[in-house]
Amino acid sequence: MKPLYLASQSPRRLQLLGQLGLTPTLMTPEPHEDAEALEAVLPGEAPSTYVQRVTRLKLEASLRRLKRLGLPAGVVLCADTTVARGRQILGKPDTPAHALAMLQGLQGQTHRVLTCVAVGTLSRQQQCLQVSTVTLGPVTTARLRAYVNTGEPMGKAGAYAIQGQAAGFIAHIRGSHSGIMGLPLFETAALLRDFGFKV
Repeated sequence: MKPLYLASQSPRRLQLLGQLGLTPTLMTPEPHEDAEALEAVLPGEAPSTYVQRVTRLKLEASLRRLKRLGLPAGVVLCADTTVARGRQILGKPDTPAHALAMLQGLQGQTHRVLTCVAVGTLSRQQQCLQVSTVTLGPVTTARLRAYVNTGEPMGKAGAYAIQGQAAGFIAHIRGSHSGIMGLPLFETAALLRDFGFKV
């Protein structure tokens, strides 16, 4: 069995792969790589187009890194998650005030969480898109501010983590809980089986 590399800095994705019985090797960007630049939104870009493009770019960069570092040939897994309110892409908040504004815009509303997963080798790549909907109940500004003060929203698309304290704000989800966390396990397992993994 070829080694599996997880090209992600997300501890949640590592944890979720562990639920499939996998222990991938982490392969994070090198200091000279501008990983954040890959996540720039193009003018007028639809959320589904955006998340699939970014995931593909991450996979391509990771495969180049694998080759450059001379690591054993293996299978690389990348993923990207974005939150969308209509056609508006809600990325990671820049500041606590930005996080609060995002959450205020989402409370009492239904939005989409799109996660794209890409798996590949130097000779073959595949990817899939999973879309879930999440409805946040009405939440007071005081509760949202207290949540922001925990620091949890920072670094999270849409300024919340469903596996954290924000679970108490969520009235309804439709789709994949693990996908909302950042790695839809049903779709990920199917991709990995295509690459020879027994999951």
